[in-house]
Amino acid sequence: MLPVVAIVGRPNVGKSSLLNALLGRRHAIVDDMPGVTRDRVAAPADMGGRWVELVDTGGIGIVDKQQLETHVEAQIEQALAICDLIVLVTDSHEGCTPIDGEIARALRRREVPVVVAVNKSESKAARAAFPEFAELGFEAIPVSALEATGLDDLKTWIRANLPPDAGGAGGAPPEPVLKVAIVGRVNAGKSTFLNALAGEERVIVSEVPGTTRDTVDVRIEKDGRTILVMDTAGIKRERSVQGSVDFYAQRRAEQAISRAEVCLLMLDCTEEITRGDRQIARFVEDHVKPVVIVANKWDLAKGKMEMDAYADYVAKKLTGLHYAPMAFVSAKEGKNVFAALETAESLAKQAAQRVGTAEINRAVERAMTESRPPTRIPREPKIYYGTQTSVSPPTIMLFVNDPRLFGPAFRRFLENRFREVLPFAEIPLRIVYKRRKSIFARKEA
Repeated sequence: MLPVVAIVGRPNVGKSSLLNALLGRRHAIVDDMPGVTRDRVAAPADMGGRWVELVDTGGIGIVDKQQLETHVEAQIEQALAICDLIVLVTDSHEGCTPIDGEIARALRRREVPVVVAVNKSESKAARAAFPEFAELGFEAIPVSALEATGLDDLKTWIRANLPPDAGGAGGAPPEPVLKVAIVGRVNAGKSTFLNALAGEERVIVSEVPGTTRDTVDVRIEKDGRTILVMDTAGIKRERSVQGSVDFYAQRRAEQAISRAEVCLLMLDCTEEITRGDRQIARFVEDHVKPVVIVANKWDLAKGKMEMDAYADYVAKKLTGLHYAPMAFVSAKEGKNVFAALETAESLAKQAAQRVGTAEINRAVERAMTESRPPTRIPREPKIYYGTQTSVSPPTIMLFVNDPRLFGPAFRRFLENRFREVLPFAEIPLRIVYKRRKSIFARKEA
């Protein structure tokens, strides 16, 4: 476990901006609208030789439009309960406010070191208000998340006040053996599923659509190995995205899919599969990601339908993922959630396999002897040979007479035939065509 540094403060003082600045990259959503952050957004960070887990939290005292204040407060309290240090972020433009004072008085009851990061201190006028923050009773450091100034001083304070590095606890965290993204439309149960894996309310669960905004990374320890599980905002159709917060939530979800090795596509099996579900499935397909189709809320559907019947229904609706395995779970009851994760691990192993060129070419030869999809060009498509060029996803390069002869239907035909005979039965394949003249080209001409 890394030492935990909680970043707290009232709304709109720049907590998420400071997290991003300390990480040196965009991780948390930043917007001028107060109350964007709801869940605990965490990431490991190097403080100059000591690694910590930075935890961004929602604004203390926020009035949430969707009435999620109690949930946000619970997430803040959990962050404070487990942290080793606290960074109280304030705004030099607004000065030391009564709310800052109330927060400071509450933090003084905590038995952990606290520092005040006076954000937006990039100008002389802003720094003129700096002395008043001494009234909060903690050491204060002027910083600017926007200009990335004062960060070295803040990191130095954090290093100096961390607990002793017992057994290398402050070293770089181990690389996860697997990265999994939980994707799906709103209210499919993604956050409930993650909480069941984590064994705690790591993210807010609510019937309010769109509760999750940031992508939340959670490290799960399983059998001595670290698995990174990413909870994402519900992906919507582009025309349904409203405002900058929705836009950034969508982009973060898409980035999570790109980062992941395997996706868990969450379906609410008590409802019909929608256009939104199909859109997300296509997005996962386009990124050539192995996917486990997770039929959630099976406790509510059990007895009303059979697993085989639902699997057939899904295969007809999500035709591009007909090869993907399914897991039937109840995230609310915690049933089969780890079985779904084990299936994801199995898919990652499939995607990391390599097969020999001879085996690839036997598969090519078998496919080309079968009835093949017609082409619009009146020439016969020919594959001279194939070879696997990379893994995750398995990429097969085919040397052919003319790539134009191999349209989408032919690609699907080859993928299906390869899955039948190669050890890639449940994962997507990437096929690349490369023109090559046959050694018999002149004689054929």
